[in-house]
Amino acid sequence: MSVKHNGSCLCGEVIFEVEGEFESFFMCHCQYCRKDTGSAHASNLFSTTAVVTWISGENNIKTYRLPSTRHVKSFCTNCGSALPNIQMGGAFLVVPAGSIDTQISNKPNAHVFVASKADWDQDLEQIPMMERLPC
Repeated sequence: MSVKHNGSCLCGEVIFEVEGEFESFFMCHCQYCRKDTGSAHASNLFSTTAVVTWISGENNIKTYRLPSTRHVKSFCTNCGSALPNIQMGGAFLVVPAGSIDTQISNKPNAHVFVASKADWDQDLEQIPMMERLPC
């Protein structure tokens, strides 16, 4: 039986299903992933065999390819949420982990491009953790 995952964007305009296994899960700290997430890293699932099916909102998807790089980002044109895309000439399906609505059993394989980490992205496990904003 094939594994299926459901996903969506923040506004709910784009809904998709991914059928198949994810072979890897990387947290990328490169300057491009930091820029397009606005965070310390991007968290992406990769598959060479899984297939994405767009349930709704496919016309709300825009894909940006950074010139002279392999960096690609697909996103909802309404809310800006990162969405799955096909990369490397169809070799990989890349799915932002945060776009998946169902439970995923995969754990990250590695942090990649750590030489590009932001200066403030050090020893983050030492910082206090709170269940909500402290207001």
